[in-house]
Amino acid sequence: MLGRSVADPLGIEGKPSRVSGLGLMDLDTELTSAKRLANVAGRCCFADAEVSGYEIHMGVSRGAALKNPAFEIAGRPEGAISADNQILGTYLHGVFDHSQACAALLQWAGLEQAQGVDQAALREASLERLADTCRPLLQALRSI
Repeated sequence: MLGRSVADPLGIEGKPSRVSGLGLMDLDTELTSAKRLANVAGRCCFADAEVSGYEIHMGVSRGAALKNPAFEIAGRPEGAISADNQILGTYLHGVFDHSQACAALLQWAGLEQAQGVDQAALREASLERLADTCRPLLQALRSI
């Protein structure tokens, strides 16, 4: 959607068609019948930071914007950063879940004192708080 167009020549998501994208990046995307689903890890191209996440898509993007990749995953470029360095697009999901990558992305976007969030620790603390809240209620229900 960030590029000039998205084409669905096989009619994977309805009738075969080509729709205009936002035109923010110099690329076009075409849906294909092959679905990519993979856990991946690599590095940010714009910072010295590790990144991990998962890819799930049925598209192939082509265009000059891909010459400035956002990430390097298993030795291959992934995603793109616009020529004016204002927009980052990627097929990689979960990039904000890795605190080092999250901090790097926030810093790239202009937040000078960027700190990533440790999603695993936040999730664990939230579950503990939920358990602490539910435990007395469940104990009270057992005594009824």
